[in-house]
Amino acid sequence: MRKAQTHHNPELFKKLTDDIWEFRTLFQGLQYRLLAFWDKTNGENTVVVSTHGFVKKQSKVPDNEIQKAKQMRTKYFEDKKKFKNK
Repeated sequence: MRKAQTHHNPELFKKLTDDIWEFRTLFQGLQYRLLAFWDKTNGENTVVVSTHGFVKKQSKVPDNEIQKAKQMRTKYFEDKKKFKNK
């Protein structure tokens, strides 16, 4: 995962939006995708949070998959802030 921050390898990692990344893998002839984001709030450690995965059946990542990842990212940080303040 750290490699994605310092090396540009579009066969493994692709930045889809400012916050969402696509991690790619091929297994038994199927293209699997994991969408994820980085949580760098700690300052010392970075956490990669995978929102969900799917089998990619077309050349472009469907917009609904990106939106799902964005919603999960928003919820993650809202919950993190909520539980930190308790």
